[in-house]
Amino acid sequence: MRTFTLLKGVSVYEKESGSKVGEVNDLIISATSDSVQFLLVKQGMLVKRTAQLDIQDVTSFGSDGVMIEDRTLLKPIKRGSDSSIAFCRSLSGNMLLSTEGEQLGLIEDVYFMEELGTIVGYQCSDGFFSDIKEGKRVIKTDEPLQYGKDAIIVNVKKS
Repeated sequence: MRTFTLLKGVSVYEKESGSKVGEVNDLIISATSDSVQFLLVKQGMLVKRTAQLDIQDVTSFGSDGVMIEDRTLLKPIKRGSDSSIAFCRSLSGNMLLSTEGEQLGLIEDVYFMEELGTIVGYQCSDGFFSDIKEGKRVIKTDEPLQYGKDAIIVNVKKS
């Protein structure tokens, strides 16, 4: 299991040549299946561009690098063409509410299983002093988030 915070900035390498093809910049999360669909990979030194990499095309996730077969797996981003996706950065900082109307906190991070892309939970903060006193909470769910204008709604999994 990994968090997006630990994955962001990790280099992406071609397996055969060992060449660095970019760095993980963001995630694209499915709004219908509550899973990570793509990694966004920032490429280039002088001219920066971003490509998407299907999570199924990743051969391995390491602490210092993500391995893929070759750079042809990096595809142009299809923005606006699919309403079933949401960017991870748009989740961060949003209020998370339960379906019962309880404020769960502000989303800070996403926990997911790398190999499958399955989202396991969302790390939330209730503020600095509350985090120190009680610790940050990880909210688990089996259902996709509902994206609203002012908050994100989640059906909390009972443990």
